[in-house]
Amino acid sequence: MSLDKSMMPVPDGHPDVFDREWPLRVGDIDRTGRLRLDAACRHIQDIGQDQLREMGFEETHPLWIVRRTMLDLLRPIEFQDMLRCRRWCSGTSNRWCEMRVRVDGRKGGLIESEAFWININRETQMPSRISDDFLEGLHKTTSVDRLRWKGYLKPGSRDDAAEIHEFPIRVTDIDLFDHVNNSVYWSVIEDYLASHVDLMREPLRITIEHEAPVALGDKLEIISHIHPAGSTEQFGAALADRPVRTLTYAVGDEIKAVASLFNL
Repeated sequence: MSLDKSMMPVPDGHPDVFDREWPLRVGDIDRTGRLRLDAACRHIQDIGQDQLREMGFEETHPLWIVRRTMLDLLRPIEFQDMLRCRRWCSGTSNRWCEMRVRVDGRKGGLIESEAFWININRETQMPSRISDDFLEGLHKTTSVDRLRWKGYLKPGSRDDAAEIHEFPIRVTDIDLFDHVNNSVYWSVIEDYLASHVDLMREPLRITIEHEAPVALGDKLEIISHIHPAGSTEQFGAALADRPVRTLTYAVGDEIKAVASLFNL
């Protein structure tokens, strides 16, 4: 598996696919009316919490940390549309799982995503075993029960960076774990896309892998690189024919996350 992996298709009509709809709100869109990626990430988190509650495990498994999110922006979802969010499990181990979310707009917009979630113990703040009855429910949509973590991305160096800039952290970016919420990392992506609008002309895959938390008061810097076509086989054999851009989220010498962007 690598950045060019194929995501599991939605098992349409399966009774254990969690399926919800809600309207696209003004606070979710950019100045053109497109659903922003940071807002899409919040919707992905929200349907996860809703499914957890519906399955009856919100009290016993309340805390989860995302290790990686892969998102395909296939067709933009636009203002005044309705969002249909479907969520299901595509792989498990005894402490983590991969969850797929498909977000459809009624007007044809489409976002596909897959996230690697780790169950966290409330007291120790460490990975914790998922209960057998919870796993039984997750397995209804997947036969993968030996899911292993494999990182796809490596941080970029400051020495050969195309650009380095600071991303200020606000108090409103901090979540229950006392660090920057996952969705804020996607605000960085939105900032990058605003300066590289050519990437939005074709379907786009963005992946973020989290290495360490960012805290309030940290000086977060974004180190960007552009890897030209012919030098990108490291990201996956099928990607050698196209450029891949990476963003390294760093606080001093400590790497906090790495993102990649490329057109599909």
